[in-house]
Amino acid sequence: MYCRTGLLACPLGIALLLSAAGCARSNTKPELQHFAILRFENLSADSNEDWMGRALSEVLSAELSGAPGLAVISTAQLRAFDRTLGVRPISAPGISTERTDALAAGADRLGYGDYSVRGGRLSVSLSIEDAHTGRMVKTVSVSAAANDVLGAATDLARQISVRTAPYPTHNSDCLEAYAEALESRNLPDTAANLGRAIAADPDFGPPYRMLAELDAQRGDKAAAMTVLNQAMARGDAIAPIERARIAVVDADLQADAAAKQAALTELAKLEPGNSNAWQTLAVLAMSRHSYKQAEDAYRRALEIAPENASLLNELGYSAAYAGDFEAGFAALHRYQQLRPNDANAIDSLGDLNFLAGHLREAEELYLQANKKDPNFLPTGPGGDLFKAAMARAMTGDIAPADDLDRQFAEVRAAGHDPNAPFRPLQWLWLTGRRTQAYKELQSLARASEAGSQPLVASHAYAELAIWSLISGERATAAEMAQKAAALATPPAATPALIARFLSQPSAPAEEWRSRADRFAADPAQGAVKDQMLAYALLLDGKVKAAAEPLQRLYNASGIAVNEEGLPVLLAWTLLESGDAAAAAPLLKLNPVPPGAGVSTFMPLYFPRVFELRAQVAAKAGKADEARQNLDLFRKLSGK
Repeated sequence: MYCRTGLLACPLGIALLLSAAGCARSNTKPELQHFAILRFENLSADSNEDWMGRALSEVLSAELSGAPGLAVISTAQLRAFDRTLGVRPISAPGISTERTDALAAGADRLGYGDYSVRGGRLSVSLSIEDAHTGRMVKTVSVSAAANDVLGAATDLARQISVRTAPYPTHNSDCLEAYAEALESRNLPDTAANLGRAIAADPDFGPPYRMLAELDAQRGDKAAAMTVLNQAMARGDAIAPIERARIAVVDADLQADAAAKQAALTELAKLEPGNSNAWQTLAVLAMSRHSYKQAEDAYRRALEIAPENASLLNELGYSAAYAGDFEAGFAALHRYQQLRPNDANAIDSLGDLNFLAGHLREAEELYLQANKKDPNFLPTGPGGDLFKAAMARAMTGDIAPADDLDRQFAEVRAAGHDPNAPFRPLQWLWLTGRRTQAYKELQSLARASEAGSQPLVASHAYAELAIWSLISGERATAAEMAQKAAALATPPAATPALIARFLSQPSAPAEEWRSRADRFAADPAQGAVKDQMLAYALLLDGKVKAAAEPLQRLYNASGIAVNEEGLPVLLAWTLLESGDAAAAAPLLKLNPVPPGAGVSTFMPLYFPRVFELRAQVAAKAGKADEARQNLDLFRKLSGK
């Protein structure tokens, strides 16, 4: 299973699948020391000096970020775990409040210490612990003038590594204000402290970035852009790495994926020891179909974080989509070796075999994954049984595929899946037995309506409306959609709403665009609008016109897993326009089956994919290949 976001996964709905991460040890390359420097403890009696504890850890982390053999885990990375592990008390010693965060972030070296100000001198002590054994590796200490936090931190850094990076400000007032901003949980105080930091040193980049992010979180994009423009006006006076970070935030605010990819590329080069930077770049590259760049970025991330099994999993998919199946299989086999009890490793191997057309191998792997853990897929239990059914069906062997889908439906019914009554009928429709499927679903709708099950009845009528549209029966579709709407309840009205939208009278493409604008009027619903517009045009026979919204969806979706039908639908529009050359690469890989089972719009691309492949092969003069695909299409479509 790839970590991805889905647009086409749920029946008559829009779903987002959030990514998950895991870790596993790899010995293929020498491991870096993952070093987390925790907040220093104030041993002085004066609480006005508490800010120094954060300032010391911040400066030390930044100056060691370029040290050879070290991958420094930043405070921002540590605080990301607060959402899961709970917010810690501010100004408390890092060894008691940040240790758990550091271990969760993968640290194998912990730096923690204390400081005191007495007699006009700042005394600082730092201990470095092996996080795996608990043994003390090194202890260092320094003394500096009472107000020279920067000097003390720099002296500590030089005792740890001969190669350090300069901290991007030498202004003590700026550092104090920035440290207090990092410690504050009060947004007005945080903003005020960031403003003080900028005023003290306008060439110090982090407070600009942090202030812009605060403004964006409060919904004030204009204020955020003003802050970033102020920072960018400083030009080369701001450190290159900070300019790159600011450029990433700017690209996010402007929703400019190309600019963000360029900024992340620059940031990863400037911060080569930060695995998160490489991983973020890889994820973005995947979303923009830059699969080779994604593969390279995942490799760089794995050099830094070889224990991260999620990276191996993602490398497997990126390599496969880049056309390097050998590397993809190697990454996933390594993942499987590291995590032999992880069903996801087996499922991912099944996906890569499915993509490559090794359908029997894919089926066997899906069944192995289901046997190991039938509940691991986020889409619900038994998902690999459905994926196995699809693998067998695509060989043309329908009877065993029927048996596998029956097992899947039984598992879902036992788990009280509300869609369980529809699953066997959706399978029949998908695999060409449409008359039988329609009659049985119609009977289910009527029985549910009579039996006071309005939710089931409404869903069934909505599905019947879509099936009627696929069959070219628009008048019947409108009738079914009306029944779905009459029975719908507010919490579950989405299927009926979509059915009613799609079942409107046939119209020119421009009228459908206007209808889609009204259906999804909120600008934030752009993807929903494009999806509904594309379906409406395809179901109304306006295939060429569907290219525009489908292209926007494709450009935004990245990897086609869980948007599995999108490349096929886009290829359909290209073939309709006579561009077989552009359609061919979109049809090259098999669309990975969704673990949730048959979705309402899945019949738009399956088994159509085989018909489209037959057209591409025929245009290329590959008669045998064209005939094989057309035979399979006819068998699976019932035509």
